[in-house]
Amino acid sequence: MSENLARIMTAAAEESPEGIAVKLDDIELNYAVLKEGSARMAGLLKEKGVEEGDRVAVMLPNVPYFPVAYYGVLRMGAVVVPMNVLLKAREVEFYLEDSGAKILIAWSDFEEAALAGAEAAGAEYVPVKPGEFEKLLGETEADHDLAERSGDETAVILYTSGTTGKPKGAELTHDNLYKNATVSAGTLVEITEEDKLLGALPLFHSFGQTCCLNAAVCRRAMISLIPRFDPEKALEIIQRDGITIFEGVPTMYNAMLTVENRDDYDTSTLRLCLSGGAAMPAETMRSFEEAFDCNILEGYGLSETSPVASFNHPDRERKPGSIGTPIEGVEMKVVDDEGNEVEQGEVGEIVIRGHNVMKGYWNRADATEEAVKEGWFHTGDMAKVDEDGYFFIVDRKKDLIIRGGYNVYPREIEEVLYEHPAIQEAAVVGVPNEELGEEVGAAVVLKSGEELGAEEVKKYVKDQVAAYKYPRQVWFLEELPKGPTGKILKREIEIPAEIRG
Repeated sequence: MSENLARIMTAAAEESPEGIAVKLDDIELNYAVLKEGSARMAGLLKEKGVEEGDRVAVMLPNVPYFPVAYYGVLRMGAVVVPMNVLLKAREVEFYLEDSGAKILIAWSDFEEAALAGAEAAGAEYVPVKPGEFEKLLGETEADHDLAERSGDETAVILYTSGTTGKPKGAELTHDNLYKNATVSAGTLVEITEEDKLLGALPLFHSFGQTCCLNAAVCRRAMISLIPRFDPEKALEIIQRDGITIFEGVPTMYNAMLTVENRDDYDTSTLRLCLSGGAAMPAETMRSFEEAFDCNILEGYGLSETSPVASFNHPDRERKPGSIGTPIEGVEMKVVDDEGNEVEQGEVGEIVIRGHNVMKGYWNRADATEEAVKEGWFHTGDMAKVDEDGYFFIVDRKKDLIIRGGYNVYPREIEEVLYEHPAIQEAAVVGVPNEELGEEVGAAVVLKSGEELGAEEVKKYVKDQVAAYKYPRQVWFLEELPKGPTGKILKREIEIPAEIRG
């Protein structure tokens, strides 16, 4: 039997052909249509000379064409290279050249960058334009085969964000993705075919792909897509479609909290919310649960771990601020710089081993060797473990601020800032300092209509943390830079010249 990941989609179509798979406002695709669309996609790729093992790039927003293309590539035995729709031409060129993708399937609204990048990389550009793409698939002979793939063969190459140089492609196998999706859909979220998920996370990202798309398809559930996250639109869809599961990053929850007329929307169908991608401030979790009468379960993972590694399991105690315990089939521990496990309660780096760990970085044996040692993936995330085995993220190793020899973990200071009633968002970063090496700086976004001075912010934090930790430098922004999932990008926060010195 083929271990091709696309088998979850073909099985769903056989068991629930009339069940709605994906929806975008008035557009609905049932599982039978998704299966047929993917078969025609597979046929189109074969016509264009794509063979098993070849890479095919998919640069689509959250629209029904995404799962059609995604499962179409997989079912004919090729490898999906999902790409952020906001990439510029030179970035598109890099992704295509690095992966060796033969074809780029891209949303026509982003044609300028997609076409230029494809031409520079020597890849064929296949535009996806509503109406025209259906016609193209309609004229293509369907290929209903499900290619034989073994579990350890590469299914998807997910490019990391490239915070330390050019992005690296994490090779995720059919097994990696299948097991992560089935565990997520089963023991973690307990999705049923009655569930309706809000597809707000980008499907080209690991969180949206595994926990939303593949997990929902595993259980024949429905996904209601939102191409670009808007908090009021999200509330509208929850009410309109009776959404039962919402998955998002902390900034999405924060944005929904700030919708002025949020009480006008009926969100009573929500039974569960999941958060990942970044640590959720405790105050955001408390406020959201109170406002929407819904539990949030926080989890943790990375592109390299397919992505889920740990979770606050629904059948166990939930500890706010914790990323929970490892999922079924996965081990986690916290180690020092020499790789030795640290004492309980001590801070160290999270390392992960299990069915979710990537095959390696595409064509980067050196980077793979550095990241995966004796089967353990080194995450770069600092954490501690309590007496019950629950993990608590302290911060990214690279985000650690060393002020005059003292370690300052930004997340601890951010938690305090988020508790201030006038503050909407905050990010704590290191500011170069000649005497101390680094000074603690805070970029702050205020809630609409609020006023607050830098000195007030400093005093507020100073009253709650040790003297060496509070931010001596505070500046205000209209908004914080964010990535495709809404995750705050600290590396893109500009420190004002007068503060940098």
